[in-house]
Amino acid sequence: MNKLKFLGPLFIIIAASLWGLDGVVLRPTLYALPVPLVVFLEHGLAFLFMLPFFIWEFKEIKKLKLGDWGAFFWVAIFGGALGTMFITKALFYVNFVNLSIVVLIQKLQPLFALLLARLVLKEKLPKQFFGWAVLAIVAIYFVTFADFVPNFATGEKTIVAALFSLGAAFAFGSSTVFSKRALQKVSYRMGTYLRFGLTTVLMFFIAASFGNFSAVGQITLKQFLTFLLIVFSSGAAAMFLYYYGLKWVTASVSTICELAFPLSAILFEFLLRGHWLTWSQWLGAIVLFAAIYKVSTSSQELNSKI
Repeated sequence: MNKLKFLGPLFIIIAASLWGLDGVVLRPTLYALPVPLVVFLEHGLAFLFMLPFFIWEFKEIKKLKLGDWGAFFWVAIFGGALGTMFITKALFYVNFVNLSIVVLIQKLQPLFALLLARLVLKEKLPKQFFGWAVLAIVAIYFVTFADFVPNFATGEKTIVAALFSLGAAFAFGSSTVFSKRALQKVSYRMGTYLRFGLTTVLMFFIAASFGNFSAVGQITLKQFLTFLLIVFSSGAAAMFLYYYGLKWVTASVSTICELAFPLSAILFEFLLRGHWLTWSQWLGAIVLFAAIYKVSTSSQELNSKI
């Protein structure tokens, strides 16, 4: 099993690619439902499937101290609840225009993660890491925006959408760091169980406070099947892969590998809907692949420090 630790970056890239598939194919069918209800159901259904395994491995939580629980609650609040609601709300304000200012601001996520990884986890990285990290962020900009400029013509609520997007970038970036902190004493399996369990409880109260449960009766069979597909692809399944990979790499390396998320979304748009990429997008994709590869291979050197 330890031999697989060198594949940690690959597991994170696969998980991030599943999140890209989620945004292009699965989640759009759920936009008619209240956002808190969607987040509650996708986590709650996943945790129901996890519950027998969680009970079987329950004794492992005895290893957790107050600081460990704090990290898990941070992940549940920011990564599981607020981040998902923020980015969905932001896209709602710009009518789900993908190539908008919302997507541009979301590219700040790695910067938050790299800063917090240094402050919270005291991660030290070789100098060449930062060069490749910056190149990866620049490359994803070129991949996302075919005309080099984001769409600012998204209505009068663009400023509000930008603020929600900034909040999502911080929420997801910090979640990467605190997920790494949370996994220090437990297995990636228990980390996934706790992440989904705590988020389910949190989102239950949020959805209830907004009166969202009255909309449960509006869920169609297609939407219910979509929830199940999310559980076994971009939801629980992806998180198991992600947390396994995160056990073996630093948060700093992980946040660069997670750039496969927006890259895969663009590629799925091309493959499934025929939205052709421009020459600059293809160039950005090639550079991004190279940058992620260089960052990922550096994780072998960093493994000895984890």
